[in-house]
Amino acid sequence: MPECHTIPCLLSPWSEWSDCSVTCGKGMRTRQRMLKSAAELGDCNEELEQAEKCMLPECPIDCELTEWSQWSECNTSCGKGHMIRTRMIKIEPQFGGAACPETVQRTKCRVRKCLRGPGMEKRRWKEAR
Repeated sequence: MPECHTIPCLLSPWSEWSDCSVTCGKGMRTRQRMLKSAAELGDCNEELEQAEKCMLPECPIDCELTEWSQWSECNTSCGKGHMIRTRMIKIEPQFGGAACPETVQRTKCRVRKCLRGPGMEKRRWKEAR
């Protein structure tokens, strides 16, 4: 038998790399090439696709807060006062994420009227004695 000569397969050039698979953070990108003609007297074992990792700027992380606490007691025992409630920051914003909204709220409260008058001062003075 005469000696066989193999002719390698013909491939197109590699395509440009694709865009990263994510818009921020870690992802993958790929490129391909085409088989132009099969190898004669043999197999074409060349790879037709390649993949690699890609890294874009970190993804924004928005502020996260706990639920509101219960309203506090009114800060006065009579008359006008205020109550507050709070919430804690669980995650600080990062990489341009949404800022934290308020963590303390205050509202007015009114408890029974305070007893004041000319007779009250004398009564208190007598009780103090």
